[in-house]
Amino acid sequence: MKAKNRKVVLVGAGMVGMSFAYQLYASGLCEELGLIDFFPEKAEGEAMDLNHAGALVPPIKVTSGGYEQCADADVIVICGGLPQKPGETRLQLVDKNIKAVKDMSEQIVASGFDGVLVIASNPVDVLTNALQKFTGFPKNRVVGSGTTLDTSRFRYMLGDILDIAPNSVRGYILGEHGDTQFAAWSNVYVYGKPFQKFLASSKKFKAEDFKDVETRVMRAAYEIINRKRATYYAIGISLFTIVKAILRDENTELAVSAYCEGQYGVNDLYIGVPAIIGREGIREIVEMELSDEELAKMKNSATTLKNTLEEAYKTL
Repeated sequence: MKAKNRKVVLVGAGMVGMSFAYQLYASGLCEELGLIDFFPEKAEGEAMDLNHAGALVPPIKVTSGGYEQCADADVIVICGGLPQKPGETRLQLVDKNIKAVKDMSEQIVASGFDGVLVIASNPVDVLTNALQKFTGFPKNRVVGSGTTLDTSRFRYMLGDILDIAPNSVRGYILGEHGDTQFAAWSNVYVYGKPFQKFLASSKKFKAEDFKDVETRVMRAAYEIINRKRATYYAIGISLFTIVKAILRDENTELAVSAYCEGQYGVNDLYIGVPAIIGREGIREIVEMELSDEELAKMKNSATTLKNTLEEAYKTL
């Protein structure tokens, strides 16, 4: 990857994409940001709007145009596609969005791009699998946002109950970024202790205090969409966190959609797992020890994704 360029291209200048772009622009993390959208005037307007703050932020050039912008980019972030509607699951978006991803893939490959692809379009795990297949890029250089956001929601809710900072809670949501996701409670740590040991020694908290957290995390997007029609701020920051780890070669552990080859009992599939993210994308998957119940949930999630993926390919 051409790290010296520090150039990012965003495909899809909707609310999710621009929430990410705004964070990236204000951060000074890169020198160039290219915007691509199905509606070119939308991308042009967004570029103008950001550029007008140029005297107030570190120097960054924002452009709009076509996929020729991808040729010398370090990272492409894909947020294009139709969003989730009230009452609609992420998996119900697959037939609409896999065709869009196929079209994007062809144009990205034609541009000569050789960096890291990051995708957040839903259903993100299915589309990450499709994106890698359509582009033929090395599997480590294709990254889905996976359960990065779900994990943040999980840690936020736990921290809220415990009245401690969310980043002081260690734990992950694994599996599909969707209805079959699950909390890996066996690997949750609070105050330096495994969660169950913490509960056993606590005089203030009981298991009942946390019984609905997993469901609340899974339902969070539905609840937000019912109230404001879409989610975009938190996923925008999640994407920024992933891209920052790539551009800065941070080798940070994040819960992304990564390609499993036997880890967690999953083969030949992108799915939400913790992984080390650096300059080349996914350096390695972090394989935690899960309980038998958690492994069964991972298997169920993987089966759901594989079945959905197979059906999606038939539509093409």
